[in-house]
Amino acid sequence: MSAANKAVVQRFNHEVIQACQREVFEALVAEDFVNRTAPPGQPAGRESLWMTFHDVLHPGLSELKVEILDQIAEDDRVTTRKRITGQHTGALMGIPATGRAVLIEVIDIVRVRDGQYVEHWGMNSLASVLAGLRSA
Repeated sequence: MSAANKAVVQRFNHEVIQACQREVFEALVAEDFVNRTAPPGQPAGRESLWMTFHDVLHPGLSELKVEILDQIAEDDRVTTRKRITGQHTGALMGIPATGRAVLIEVIDIVRVRDGQYVEHWGMNSLASVLAGLRSA
């Protein structure tokens, strides 16, 4: 089970976050998905997760890549430490393109049920990246 769950998370990172493939997103994210670290007052469901990649990261970052650095799986949970990189060539959360290289560090935990994401908890360095872009 752990190896299969790690494969689901790897596929999600490469085919959904990096390649922004909606059909893979549909296959890998359960209808009842909940993002446990969504900001207070913000949607925490399936579509808000898709919007993070499709409407925020991809318009702002070209050459987007996800590099998985570490993965640990136990029971139905997979913890991943990864890097998301790209070039800031479009508006990113209201910040006009700077042309600068961007590196976002991420650690997340995903609960997988029947080959699909059902819950997510995470931490990332996006806030500090945005602060750096604002001062560019």
